[in-house]
Amino acid sequence: MRQTLPQIYDARITAGTLRPDPAQHGVLPELESLRLWLEENASRRTGLFAGLFARPLVPPKGLYLWGGVGRGKSMLMDLFYQSTDIAKKRRVHFHAFMQDIHHGIHAARQTGVEDPIAPVAEAIIKDTRLLAFDEMQITDITDAMIVGRLFEKLFAAGVVIVTTSNRPPEDLYLNGLNRALFLPFIAMLRDRLIIHELASPNDYRQHRLSGAQVYFHPAGKARAQIDAIWTDLTDGAPGVPLTLPVNGRTVEIPRVANGIGRATFWEFCARPLGAADFLAIAAAIRVLILEDIPQLSASNYNEAKRFVMLIDALYEAKVRLICSAADEPERLYTEGTGSFEFERTASRLREMQGADWVQQ
Repeated sequence: MRQTLPQIYDARITAGTLRPDPAQHGVLPELESLRLWLEENASRRTGLFAGLFARPLVPPKGLYLWGGVGRGKSMLMDLFYQSTDIAKKRRVHFHAFMQDIHHGIHAARQTGVEDPIAPVAEAIIKDTRLLAFDEMQITDITDAMIVGRLFEKLFAAGVVIVTTSNRPPEDLYLNGLNRALFLPFIAMLRDRLIIHELASPNDYRQHRLSGAQVYFHPAGKARAQIDAIWTDLTDGAPGVPLTLPVNGRTVEIPRVANGIGRATFWEFCARPLGAADFLAIAAAIRVLILEDIPQLSASNYNEAKRFVMLIDALYEAKVRLICSAADEPERLYTEGTGSFEFERTASRLREMQGADWVQQ
């Protein structure tokens, strides 16, 4: 007999791969109900594709799972997604999904269609019964103006949507430009999805790092340790590039998985990035693995300035930093223009190594 999601969850607790959490367990019946409906109706048509004379099959409400970072939202999403035995399903980070949508709209406009969102939505509907998003957040006005029309078409076609977010629907695109135009989308989410707060007191991502070494030097000898941390935090996922919209252009995090970003110093600090870029990076991830921070001096002053901006953005956003560097923070930049200003950055790098820093 096939195991239910609560049974799979309990088996992992028994095996020692999960810790019991009542808040997580409370989400499982809702996810199990969705899984059963999707599997039982995988071959039946819904919404727009129910047929002219056939009685339309009305899908159940999806799920909007929100809560603080490290509470296990992505883990529950993965458990549900991997256990749902249907072919037409897609699991994607919300930023990556919106990137695909923008590319599709651009291509549709080249054909001269009146509504470029329509063919993009139709392509998704054709191949998708379950759409699982991780980390839904809206920070860009272009995204804010698109999602309402897009989701309206997906819901009308019977696509079941399950998403995680760090914030409730009412806080999406908070204080954004022309936010009044975005409010109907929030109402749509409340109408078409069950809103469930994962109110666990435990931050499991921080527990996994609590007391662990997070600053390694010299960098050249730390690769194996950094790889091991990445594998542990991402559960072995390889990671994919994540492109973020920033003021009409884009910035890329080279590897992202399970809310964890990974890049080298040079991939961020040798490129012409500014404060807005680093703020977008900090908003998109909860942990950053930054490798190969070099010795800094007047000879790489521009790179050092960008590094200072990056650390400031991570610090203010409470993003956990794991890094490999040429030396201790206080000895990274000891002389030349900018060395005095770097003392604050060194202090922050030292503070961010603390096991309880994020909770302070």
